[in-house]
Amino acid sequence: MSSQNRTGSRRKQITTITGLALAGALALTGCSPEVEKGWLPTERGTTSNTGLIMDLWVNSWIAALVVGIITWGLMIWCIVAYRRRKGTVGFPRQNSFNLPLEVFYLTVPLFMVLVFFYFTDRDQQQIDDRSKPADVVVDVRGKQWAWDFNYKKGAVVTEDLHETGVQAHLTGNNVDKEKLPTLYLPVNKSVDFELNSRDVIHSFWVPAFLQKRDMIPGKTNYIRLTPTKEGTYDGKCAELCGEYHSEMLFRVKVVSETEFQAHMNQLRQDGNTGLLGDEYDRNPVPTETK
Repeated sequence: MSSQNRTGSRRKQITTITGLALAGALALTGCSPEVEKGWLPTERGTTSNTGLIMDLWVNSWIAALVVGIITWGLMIWCIVAYRRRKGTVGFPRQNSFNLPLEVFYLTVPLFMVLVFFYFTDRDQQQIDDRSKPADVVVDVRGKQWAWDFNYKKGAVVTEDLHETGVQAHLTGNNVDKEKLPTLYLPVNKSVDFELNSRDVIHSFWVPAFLQKRDMIPGKTNYIRLTPTKEGTYDGKCAELCGEYHSEMLFRVKVVSETEFQAHMNQLRQDGNTGLLGDEYDRNPVPTETK
């Protein structure tokens, strides 16, 4: 066997082994819980929306990875197949156009974008569906650099109640989470968050819920979800809002309805009746401009 044939055979073996190793590595990592949930900071079933959001996230990455592999493979194949050979002179033969190829790379990406748009829009509409009244409505007011929570009278809350929060003070040590503003939610009850700002743009974010939405002065944004797993979850402002943005922390406690009603009774006993509305905003927006 000539040296050229031996070299070509060795290259094929190396390519085969490398391909099998990469495929094996991908298969092994695909079995891990972190990969199955796309390295997201939560578990399925934390709220009514987390499973849907995780599926959309993971499937989007799978589609992007498949497209990337095909694209990279075609690029590498073109580099190898059409490389300049030793002893070649002049320019390669030029092609002015290739109609089937041009139709292919125009229609296939368009089809892919439409498919991605369809699934994203379908899931987004389901997540944001507020066609039915929520069991609990909480008017969340972001302010530099804390939170106010207004529990509005409705199916579960029998009287307008409020709770004010104070700014966390980070000293480099562990945060005393018991002193953070805490939002209480009853498990398995649908919740509407009405998101408002008292001063500048903030952003309401509970990482475990996989939902974040901006709080814009003069405009009310909404998040609809049903917490389905009891527990305590960290929250924070996710929009740079000033000097102490990093200290704008809060917690969410998802509890049984009995414990939720006990907390509402405590607020009532403490005299926290009524709502803290936009009359406490630092920069109130005239009603006619809202």
